[in-house]
Amino acid sequence: MSHDKHTKHGKKKHDVAFGIDIGGSGIKGAPVDLHAGEFASDRVRIPTPLPATPDAVSQTVAEVVAKFDLDKDVPIGVTFPAVILHGVAQSAANVDKSWIGTNVETAVGAATGRKVVAVNDADAAGFAEVKYGAAKDVDGVVLVVTLGTGIGSALIVDGRLVPNTELGHLEIDGFDAESRAADSARDRENLDWAAWSQRLQRYFTVVENLFWPDLIVVGGGVSKHHEQFLPLLDLRTRIIPAELRNAAGIVGAAALAAKAH
Repeated sequence: MSHDKHTKHGKKKHDVAFGIDIGGSGIKGAPVDLHAGEFASDRVRIPTPLPATPDAVSQTVAEVVAKFDLDKDVPIGVTFPAVILHGVAQSAANVDKSWIGTNVETAVGAATGRKVVAVNDADAAGFAEVKYGAAKDVDGVVLVVTLGTGIGSALIVDGRLVPNTELGHLEIDGFDAESRAADSARDRENLDWAAWSQRLQRYFTVVENLFWPDLIVVGGGVSKHHEQFLPLLDLRTRIIPAELRNAAGIVGAAALAAKAH
């Protein structure tokens, strides 16, 4: 990756926000064209430091931001693998436990010298799908579910995010739902698509009976194989694959930061 500064391609300030996706293995960032919902420059990725403490991660985020020539008032949104209440991490998945009780917005803001909005990673991805992706122009209740190591969820009602839903941790048939229905369970138990789809059927039936969504969007890496399992589900609710794939977290974080800004 070049260490040259990336420019905004001449876009006006209010047309661009910056999104950062903090993950267990990498910290990725890019400026986002808020009209198109696309990266305005190539994404930069730096490996997540170990241990992934607040100081180390915040400094790495600052390194990512420094690769770009950003105006001081460009809104910055950060996704974080945790429940985020008023900027404060309440949990810590794939990062150091010292994040629990840490204000992510304050820590990253101090390292970057910028105002920062922090959001749960699944919430960011879900918001992006509603604003720019598979659920664009869908009114009412949209549920975005990411199937990966765990199950992430985002609930968006008439374009407004209901944060921190954590629906992967619903208890279903005596099990934490994601322990049976996440993509990692399919791998771990060597399930074929038909067997895994039975697990998904049970999960999504419970969820649709609790929330009565107008649309369910399925994301996560496995969504690129959606034709292998979505047609096997028999739900009342229309269920479709996500569109933004790996860009969703960065795009959603940027869009939510711009909204807060």
